[in-house]
Amino acid sequence: MAKKDAYPREFRERAVALYRAGGRSKQDLARELGISPTSLHNWVQQAAIDAGEQSGVTTDDRAELARLRRENRRLELEVEILKRAAGLFREGERAPKRAFRLIAELHAQNPKRFRVRVICRILQVSPSGYYEWLGRPPSARSVRDGELVPIIRRVHEEARGTYGVRRVHAELTLGRHLTVSRRRVERLMREAGLQGVHRRRWRGGGGRQPAVFEDHVQRVFTADRPDKLWVTDITQHRTTEGWVYCAAVIDVYSRRCVGWSIADHLRTELIVDALDMARWRRKPVGTILHSDRGTQFTSWLFGSRLREAGLMGSMGKVASTYDNALMESFWGSMQIELLDRRAWATRAELGQAIFEWIESFYNPTRRHSALGYLSPIQFENLHKPAQDAA
Repeated sequence: MAKKDAYPREFRERAVALYRAGGRSKQDLARELGISPTSLHNWVQQAAIDAGEQSGVTTDDRAELARLRRENRRLELEVEILKRAAGLFREGERAPKRAFRLIAELHAQNPKRFRVRVICRILQVSPSGYYEWLGRPPSARSVRDGELVPIIRRVHEEARGTYGVRRVHAELTLGRHLTVSRRRVERLMREAGLQGVHRRRWRGGGGRQPAVFEDHVQRVFTADRPDKLWVTDITQHRTTEGWVYCAAVIDVYSRRCVGWSIADHLRTELIVDALDMARWRRKPVGTILHSDRGTQFTSWLFGSRLREAGLMGSMGKVASTYDNALMESFWGSMQIELLDRRAWATRAELGQAIFEWIESFYNPTRRHSALGYLSPIQFENLHKPAQDAA
């Protein structure tokens, strides 16, 4: 049985804070949040270590150690390959064929450890050339990729490593009169480990931009199965310290909040984090994700993450609450039942309250009229056997 991915860090931190606030035992809170008591105990203990309240390896140190181990493994692999290839490129025209033989030998020894594209990158040879030598003619796409990568490298080097995808693409099409799509340049740069440098930009209010996705919903917010249609949006609420922003992703089928993120900013990362949580929880395939035209949803980063996840974007009209009515209903419930019931002193206080409202009340307990007065989780559990049988 595959091991379940770790819970998102924000989820763990807020669960610990909820426990520390008192009023619940670990067992009761774990049951309420749908997690194991052992997991909650471990999170509480790790939080105490991170706060310096007891000895042990902190989360940051653990993450840094894991990063160093990954980096060490990568360097060890490169050193091993380069040692095996010593003197390989001092043989004139015969060098590429010798490199191809080495690639085939290494890949045959351990396909998972010695992946063809990785070895080709380290040895600076073309994967298409290798497959051609191997007797499996590469596709026209692979041949073209092999021609483009060296050109892209030169463009990137000539720009002192500052160009990102858009500028490299502009240089290729406008400066060198090549026909190539920006998505292809993005893919090849990613595979080659090339990226540009970016300066920080000040972001103003949410704003509304032209739609980058068609409206696949047309105000019909219904779904006959889980993860067929999701809706998403961002809300904000003021505290004495300043604004708190919350992004959420709702499954239309059960009205369950499958992803959320809470922060003190409106950057695109806010909605991307909520989307990542939803993906982690549901492992969706072909899901439609409907939103309004806020700048966060029309951004390149958000669109890129949707494509990466295999999700289909959908957007309603500008300034029309009816085109994302289900999200408006969710925010309305939160506002009435939580946000407007009291004044909030700090961002942390409100953030923790939102977390508790979603995970301890709305998803597992709050009865929803559209679900026959079941909670979202109850509705999903009730209909799960029928789905499995089908």
